[in-house]
Amino acid sequence: MISNFINNQHATSQSERVQPVFDPATGQVQNQVLLSTRNEVEMAIEQAQQAFSGWATTTPLNRSRVMFKFKTLLEENRDELAEIISREHGKVFSDALGEITRGLEVVEFACGIPHLLKGEHSLNVGTGVDAHSQMMPLGVVAGISPFNFPVMVPMWMFPIALAAGNTFILKPSEKNPSAPLYLAELLKQAGLPDGVFNVVQGDKEAVDTLLQDERIQAVSFVGSTPIAEYIYLEGAKYGKRVQALGGAKNHMVVMPDAEIDGAVNALMGAAYGAAGERCMAISVAVAVGDEVADALVARLQDKLATLKVGAGYGQSIENDMGPLITVEHKQKVCGYIQEGVNEGATLVVDGREHPLAKSSDGFFVGGSLFDHVTSQMSIYQEEIFGPVLCVLRVDSYEQAISLINEHEYGNGTAIFTADGDTARDFTANVQVGMVGVNVPIPVPMAFHSFGGWKRSLFGPLHMHGPDGVRFFTRMKAITTRWPTSNVKSTTTSSNQAQAEFVMPTMK
Repeated sequence: MISNFINNQHATSQSERVQPVFDPATGQVQNQVLLSTRNEVEMAIEQAQQAFSGWATTTPLNRSRVMFKFKTLLEENRDELAEIISREHGKVFSDALGEITRGLEVVEFACGIPHLLKGEHSLNVGTGVDAHSQMMPLGVVAGISPFNFPVMVPMWMFPIALAAGNTFILKPSEKNPSAPLYLAELLKQAGLPDGVFNVVQGDKEAVDTLLQDERIQAVSFVGSTPIAEYIYLEGAKYGKRVQALGGAKNHMVVMPDAEIDGAVNALMGAAYGAAGERCMAISVAVAVGDEVADALVARLQDKLATLKVGAGYGQSIENDMGPLITVEHKQKVCGYIQEGVNEGATLVVDGREHPLAKSSDGFFVGGSLFDHVTSQMSIYQEEIFGPVLCVLRVDSYEQAISLINEHEYGNGTAIFTADGDTARDFTANVQVGMVGVNVPIPVPMAFHSFGGWKRSLFGPLHMHGPDGVRFFTRMKAITTRWPTSNVKSTTTSSNQAQAEFVMPTMK
């Protein structure tokens, strides 16, 4: 039975509510997770609150050393962690390793916290007056992470938060709750003090407790747009700092001068990797001209015939794509495929007809491909979050960029072209937060920040990188003046000879 991790130890929940944890490749229940009560979440918050003062006053250098040790432990245990991810999420082992690597990069970034927390200093902003700033921790902060990246997304949150001096409550997805507990064990081994990092399993009751408790100073969230909007509004109502990353409909524009085979290979990985359960997955290919579209569709159809679909776990497994997370999500994706057919799109490859989708008890759907999709169709407008790629045909570059800019989501996008002027115009004028040029999934490195525009992000600050440090700290500005020392001068200072009632100015 999977439960909480509070105050550096596994804590048995008293909750009577449980939820099954499935092996998506077999459809079988492999464990149960207890869904925390409000009292249990409040207990975790209390432990984090008690631990805050001691951790916040620990020097940044010593906090950094804990992160260094945590990094080493992650590297030593990455295969076991990847196996846990694969068995509960379904993604193939190599993809799980890639997820861990992208999380590790943020840990590496957080190891530089003594430098990242350096404020600014100005000497003599006025006569005998100096000014400097300090970046201070917030207190107890929380992260609410999604099922599709049970390790990477939490590690985009808590390493920077902890290194900056905050204490942390993680509420992972109840669909695959084991990997975050493994991370908590590694943090304990790395020397993190009791109460500094806590994991609470749960559903909406746990989330609402975190949003409403006044001791929680900030909340970081990744998930669907409706929930992201709820998290943002509810958190703001209770006076919290919130970053809430939502959904996406990521387009890849293929220009007539693009190297077509390279574009096809990029689309295969970006559309069907992790069964499309990525917020940065490419789900729309925008082909400029019918000749480009015909070539894309023909080559994609051939590639999909060789796509290896199956169980992901086991280092000897060499499948390209695993199952979806739950049977409900499989039904949702299959429903979208039928809706696309009903709306008049051409279903070139039907993932519902894959042998595993028809015969296995696992939650498999093969890679699906639609052609002649229009912007009015629901399969274009809505996030499917599955292995379904839509091809839209446009006549010009101008139509392609307008299509992207008019969509409600603005998470990620890419253009494949050999022309520098086109690429430069695209990067300048597309209304999307993360842009790739001949790069299909433009996820920024850890020392840059990750986040979309429009209804893909609620809140002003992106994740990790410089914005991550800003989100988990607050700035304190300090202005100082010292009286003239009698040792240095026998004259009386005139700095404060009389009261002034005008707005202070520096002289």
